[in-house]
Amino acid sequence: MDWKMSISKRVNLISSSPTLAITARAKQMKQEGIDVIGFGAGEPDFDTPAHIKEAAKKAIDSGFTKYTPASGMKELKEAICRKFENDNNLDYSPEEIIVSCGAKHSIFNAILTLCNEDDEVILPSPYWVSYPEMIKVAGAKPVILKATQENNFKITPQQLQETITPKTKLLILNSPSNPTGMVYTKDELSSISNTLTEKGIFCISDEIYEKIIYDSQAHISIASLAPEIKKLTIVVNGVSKSYSMTGWRIGYAAGPKEIIQAMSNLQSHSTSNPTSISQKAALAALEGPQEPLCNMVAEFVKRRDYIVERLNSIKEISCLKPRGAFYVFPEVSQIIGRIFKGKIIKDSVFLAEILLDEANVAAVPGSVFGADEYLRLSYATSMKNISKGLQRIEGLINKL
Repeated sequence: MDWKMSISKRVNLISSSPTLAITARAKQMKQEGIDVIGFGAGEPDFDTPAHIKEAAKKAIDSGFTKYTPASGMKELKEAICRKFENDNNLDYSPEEIIVSCGAKHSIFNAILTLCNEDDEVILPSPYWVSYPEMIKVAGAKPVILKATQENNFKITPQQLQETITPKTKLLILNSPSNPTGMVYTKDELSSISNTLTEKGIFCISDEIYEKIIYDSQAHISIASLAPEIKKLTIVVNGVSKSYSMTGWRIGYAAGPKEIIQAMSNLQSHSTSNPTSISQKAALAALEGPQEPLCNMVAEFVKRRDYIVERLNSIKEISCLKPRGAFYVFPEVSQIIGRIFKGKIIKDSVFLAEILLDEANVAAVPGSVFGADEYLRLSYATSMKNISKGLQRIEGLINKL
């Protein structure tokens, strides 16, 4: 039987996640006793803080193991409302909040809720790998808007204006960004906001890295700039990155009540509620002590400064200093096209394969983010591993 013919056209459009594939392969090599340095993982290497784990244990012991409302328990929604008010100057009611099985799930719900067949979704590149796949599942068309290193990987209002067509339904904005770590300023967001409100275009603002931000820079949510843009924005956030809770799978979204209700209807027929125990843990994360988060960010700053300086010391590589998240996105265009063991390094995928096979270093090729001249390296690993991994990368480059 031709199984590919049996699977729906919509699902056949989806590519597997290269980041998860590289991480899995690196783990397999480690299990085989190979000393692999992994720069691929998109999660903090810190443990979930103790008070959050205690809240989960208490939930289990007290029998909080049944269904909650599909869109999340009211107590957690109220805490999320307080978070938006205190951190982002945004006023939401619990009816304007949905809690989902991770921020990825929130984004997926929002895209499926907003997009019809043949709608266009503007997607700045470099982009997170799952965005275009989600858009395709919804039957919409991803329209890639290339942001350059010269502009700090951020789109300009002129670019946005020139990309909009009568079919444009939505813009996906990610700040701080995965994979570049770049952060939009208030002025930059204001210009984008003006264009979106003028044209009546929705915005999904993915703010999952909001708390992992550096250099005394303020995180600005585009929804906070004016009532007009708030009505068009679905703000997505969660506890995965800030509180090192990736496996707990709790994300949330805020937006106009009618859109959130539609997202809730969709969720009620797919996953039902997010895990009850994880919701209690997320409540403890939002309402509890924030010192573990501050300590984690302070350590990320040290690693960021070191990895950027070290990468820029390798003459074939250039790397901007990220302002948030925990990734660097070095340019490797001078390496692509060179020869290794008689084979031309034709793209970033081949370069990543060589790094893993020859140097035992796991990095993610830039092509999966829509930028083939780059690699993504996560510094959510120890300083010792960062130093050792960069040494191996430089050693391999010197052999080309």
